[in-house]
Amino acid sequence: MTDFIKKKEIKNNWILIDAENAVVGRLAAYISMALRGKNKSQYTPHMDNGDFVIVTNIEKIKFTGRKFKDKKYYRHTGYPGGIKTTNPSILIKKKPEEILKLAVKRMLPSGPLAKKQLSKLKIYKGNEHPHKVQNPKVIEFEKINQKNTISIN
Repeated sequence: MTDFIKKKEIKNNWILIDAENAVVGRLAAYISMALRGKNKSQYTPHMDNGDFVIVTNIEKIKFTGRKFKDKKYYRHTGYPGGIKTTNPSILIKKKPEEILKLAVKRMLPSGPLAKKQLSKLKIYKGNEHPHKVQNPKVIEFEKINQKNTISIN
């Protein structure tokens, strides 16, 4: 029989990722896996076993190809004809953290557990963050795979 982790056995770690020149989709895939706890040996789908993830330098994140100008984000106001569109070039000036948050949110399963897991994602502009006390483990995302970073855009 499969052993499931108990609530008292859960240990959440803190991970720090620098998003400078990181590709949005690859970074979001890595973060969503860490938030769900799939990178641990005792993964349990119905429990919040994931880690806390801190992302810094979010304003320097990159897209591949022509997505920076061509990709569209849709939202609806709730009124007839109330669909609104925006693209990453506009969004990175107003709310750069929203780009990564939307990408990670769409990679998590829908439901109350995903909302709780998404609240463990902390995104900051610049190098500074208020979580130094937790001693986060620094993940060098660019060294995992050479395709994780891009120097143009």
